[in-house]
Amino acid sequence: MRVLMLSMLLIFTTTHSFATENNMSDTNTKVKLTTSLGEVVIQLNSEKAPISAANFLNYVNEGFYNGTIFHRIIPDFMAQGGGFDTKFNQKEVHAPIKNEADNGLKNTRGTLAMARTNAPDSATAQFFINYKDNSFLNHTGKNASGWGYAVFGEVIEGMDVVDAMAKQATGNRGGHSDVPKTDIVIEKAEVLK
Repeated sequence: MRVLMLSMLLIFTTTHSFATENNMSDTNTKVKLTTSLGEVVIQLNSEKAPISAANFLNYVNEGFYNGTIFHRIIPDFMAQGGGFDTKFNQKEVHAPIKNEADNGLKNTRGTLAMARTNAPDSATAQFFINYKDNSFLNHTGKNASGWGYAVFGEVIEGMDVVDAMAKQATGNRGGHSDVPKTDIVIEKAEVLK
């Protein structure tokens, strides 16, 4: 009887430990973006994208995103934000981070990825939310055309708000195209406890 109970305890402990270690949804940080169109809740994937998630959290905790706008919205593609204030001034950022696009996460509908220039390791504060599965943005190789864009989280609440952004009229502003004519403001970005 003791051997049976000990075996059952060992199985429970091993199973419980494995489930806890692999159930990252309970341990990953959630961030709420309160926008002028409603709230969006994001779950970060700090397991597969530790650098990008920590970078995003750093900007959130500093209050960097408060008062920034979604400055580039292309329906059926993506919504980009996190770099410009409501006067369309680009905000000062920290040093660029390493591109983690080879982390296995894909640019699918509702995921967040780091925006960057043509240089692979140039991402700072700007991010985008995918409106659809954008497989051409995924990592395919460590070369100029294959680096891809690092996914580091996903929208878990408020995708309807993100979809509403795509219905706003856009135009040109400050040398940029696809800019919403009415500001879509991130009023507050905060970590959910």
